[in-house]
Amino acid sequence: MPPSVRGAVPGWESCVQTTSLTIVWRLNLRRARTMAEKIRLGFVGANVNSTWSSQSHYPALLASPDVELTAVCTSRPESAEEARQAFGAKLAFHDFRDMVVSSEIDAVAVVVRVPLHYDPTKVAIEAGKHVYTEWPLSRTTAEAEELAKLAKERGVQTAVGLQSRVSPALLYIKELIDSGYVGEVLSCHVTTMRDGALQRPSSRNWNLDISQGANTLTIANGHVIDALRMVLGDFKRVACMVTTQINPIYESDTEKSVEPSSPDNVRVSGQLERGAAVSVHVGAVPWAGTGYRMEIYGREGTLVTTGSVSSQRGEMLRVQGAQGSQELMDLTIPDRFVYVPDDFPKGDPFNVGQMYALFADAIRTGQNRLPTFDDAVDLHRFLDTIKRASDTGQEQLVS
Repeated sequence: MPPSVRGAVPGWESCVQTTSLTIVWRLNLRRARTMAEKIRLGFVGANVNSTWSSQSHYPALLASPDVELTAVCTSRPESAEEARQAFGAKLAFHDFRDMVVSSEIDAVAVVVRVPLHYDPTKVAIEAGKHVYTEWPLSRTTAEAEELAKLAKERGVQTAVGLQSRVSPALLYIKELIDSGYVGEVLSCHVTTMRDGALQRPSSRNWNLDISQGANTLTIANGHVIDALRMVLGDFKRVACMVTTQINPIYESDTEKSVEPSSPDNVRVSGQLERGAAVSVHVGAVPWAGTGYRMEIYGREGTLVTTGSVSSQRGEMLRVQGAQGSQELMDLTIPDRFVYVPDDFPKGDPFNVGQMYALFADAIRTGQNRLPTFDDAVDLHRFLDTIKRASDTGQEQLVS
């Protein structure tokens, strides 16, 4: 690194060391790909009409050089066979208990509705399979804790679908923060406004019940808060207001109005362990949601990242930075944070593909660079803390 840059970026030595280790790891990953067979994956929830899987998991798996979609599982024989033919899988199951004990798969992906995560994840672990379960890990923190404990006892590799943690843009921002690009971090402001329907068919209203564990607090806010904590570290104290703004919701098929118990707006304010002041607003809005924006302000500079959907989804996030009196300028995200081939599908499949690349590497090497079930439990507990802050109207210390 030239002397001019050394002076401009405090902590550049640690940045160079981190960069070198990352480059070495990428070279090792490429060697492992050429030496090892693909990881054989059994996919729970492989319905061809599944929205999130169709947008992300299926194209990511079909393009993956690391993972083979070997077995598919749905709740009915007909839909399982449809999925097998659609994705070229070798095996089809309509009971995940039968699939997880197959000697022809190495790992299991659980990509079903949140209330259904627990059972297939548990039996996969008990069968000795490595498991990638979408976020939230389970419906409750207690269930997530049980799954994490079981996985540790059985010695399997785990991954939870917190895709922000493999976003090249966010990994780059974390490196910039750690290397001193903005100096002492003073404050951070994050907003994520995503589309929230005023009406929907009754078949899509299951998550209006807060006990199902799938709502703006846990999913959209969970991903955004996780991205913030990955980049800047944990909270020290937090206050919060969790509310339901779209109430009631009209059911288009029954022509009835339903009152949701799930929240659709989450406003968090607090202080990080590093001392920075933080505010977060995640909301579901009826029209033209503006997507994701994170602003980080320090004594020496500013970093801003934006995207049209959320921190873990959509196109590659835009990263801008400014130091001293400069205006914000676009920063180029280094290739070292990309773990998939150059021709890999963009958009929603990209970060999911990043997850599968690291999942395969963890299975082959035992070195897990992913958000694990332990990380999921930590986030579940933090979401409980901010919900408690909202329910009590009192600031909470974060342990």
